Amino acid sequence: MKHGVTQTLYSYWDNLRGVRPAPNRSEVDPGEIRSLLGDTFILETKSHTDVRYRLAGTRLCSAHCRELKGRDFLRGWGPKDREALESLIAAITEDAAAAVIGVNGHTERGQILQMEMLLVPLNVPGEGRIRILGSCTPMEKPYWLGLHPILKQSVSSLRLVWPDERPFFLDANNSVNPILPRFTAEGLAMPTPPLPQGAERKVGHLTVYSGGKT
Repeated sequence: MKHGVTQTLYSYWDNLRGVRPAPNRSEVDPGEIRSLLGDTFILETKSHTDVRYRLAGTRLCSAHCRELKGRDFLRGWGPKDREALESLIAAITEDAAAAVIGVNGHTERGQILQMEMLLVPLNVPGEGRIRILGSCTPMEKPYWLGLHPILKQSVSSLRLVWPDERPFFLDANNSVNPILPRFTAEGLAMPTPPLPQGAERKVGHLTVYSGGKT
């Protein structure tokens, strides 16, 4: 996590959840992260392939030169990046992972905006679905930002983070995932045990470096 917005939002989310896999959506207080709101968003996930912006901050919308609310989060990515993101969404919503993604935003003029994206899960009791709290922040602010819209995005790096240093389902004390209570550990293929720091594995066409608390 390189950007201050990413670090601050992750710390806020991590403190809010306590010992749980994820905090409840209702616990997020916009007033406590007021300075971050322009770069943050919330995603509604019907499945790992159907993900839409439920809310999006003004600075993020300005970078795209359009309102993002209701739009498909997976639109505008190349096929391989989209496949990797779908796998990532599944890890976040099913296994309570967090993710830090290096993103390149591309304009029709060939300009590239380097950004850092954070995705973390939010529980919505009673709905049986998970929402995702996220941020996407430019690493620099070029003069053309907000003038020429970002039309396509590509993944430059991807890091999957297990906040408790292991996937939730690998905790021997938990047989049921409180994020998705309809699933049980016995009924699912168990994730691969966490690799040592610096070890790597594949998500789609990307190499993922596992990490614990940051």
